[in-house]
Amino acid sequence: MLGLLQRRRSWTAAELAAELGVTERSIRRDAERLRSLGYPVRATSGVGGGYRLGAGARMPPLLLDDEEAIATAVSLRLASGGTVSGAAEAALRALAKLDQVMPPRLREQVRAVHAATDTLVAEGVAIDADVLVTFARACRDLLRVRFHYPARAGGESERTVEPVRMVTTGRRWYLMAFDVDRDDWRTFRLDRMRDVRATTWRFRAREHPDPVEHVQRSVTTIPYRWLVRVRLHAPARTVRELVPPTIGLVHDEGTHCVLEVGGDDLDWIAAHIARLGIPAEVLEPPELREAATRLARTLQQLGGAGTR
Repeated sequence: MLGLLQRRRSWTAAELAAELGVTERSIRRDAERLRSLGYPVRATSGVGGGYRLGAGARMPPLLLDDEEAIATAVSLRLASGGTVSGAAEAALRALAKLDQVMPPRLREQVRAVHAATDTLVAEGVAIDADVLVTFARACRDLLRVRFHYPARAGGESERTVEPVRMVTTGRRWYLMAFDVDRDDWRTFRLDRMRDVRATTWRFRAREHPDPVEHVQRSVTTIPYRWLVRVRLHAPARTVRELVPPTIGLVHDEGTHCVLEVGGDDLDWIAAHIARLGIPAEVLEPPELREAATRLARTLQQLGGAGTR
């Protein structure tokens, strides 16, 4: 009965009885038994009434099928190395509880997956889980949020924003929000925020840019001195395998693509574009051609340094 209640929002007593092959009296008795175990089984009478599983004051044991249990265990293992402060310990505690109640056959499958898997993840910046929850609720409930944030000129400034969406790259968390004081869309790093607090001021949702594209453009181009655009003679999917989304934007042009990347050192950018090993055409700025010429000269000298 618990499995059926988790599968669909509402069941009539007759439907449950038919599915389980019991009487409606048994359904009522089983509903009371589930309530005594902590499951918030709600019952409504009349036309359209029935049984449904609601949210309770505490979380009772979950009922998972084999695939769900394995997926949950593997996900908890990955979360134990995540970038949310405190999540690693919580994930390990939950994994220990799940492992304790798993049937032996499922436990062996999960351990086999764990034994055969390693993760190669760059060290990220830990985020307070309370900050994530605050912004998640504010995005959902359309509440303004205030926090202190480093200013470019030094020091800190208090910002009041209307949050839209959080975006994670795997190593860092970003917030796309409308900055009320600056009257524009902004991207903020969550690990740089201090004293985050939701207000009671509700706002009306605005038309907004795509959060992923906005954050990607913000972190790859806007903060830098130079904005570089080169046309690469390769499909976009090939270039995206070589250039992480936090490094550059790739615009599809069929058999070709345009790469946008920001940086403060054109020599460094020229070297990294050359490392892609893809024929490239400089679109802007023209100074990048000079940097590429310097790089070619240096490599030519390096290649002939040992010859006489």
